[in-house]
Amino acid sequence: MVVVSFCENNFIHGVEELLDRIEEELDGVSVEVEACLGFCGDCAMGPFALVDGDLFQAETVDDLYQMIKEEV
Repeated sequence: MVVVSFCENNFIHGVEELLDRIEEELDGVSVEVEACLGFCGDCAMGPFALVDGDLFQAETVDDLYQMIKEEV
């Protein structure tokens, strides 16, 4: 199972809308939310997630979703 991790602090960029979308639309994916993932510089820059520990960063939430979808 692929694990997609989000930082609560990154919700300011709108990534919280991806939580349910990923779980509903992508099979074999587990979504986790952590208080802090330790990528503060990346977190401040825009939407990001860790996919099985690899950093995925995009300019928009929709772009991030597409990146995650292509990876899984």
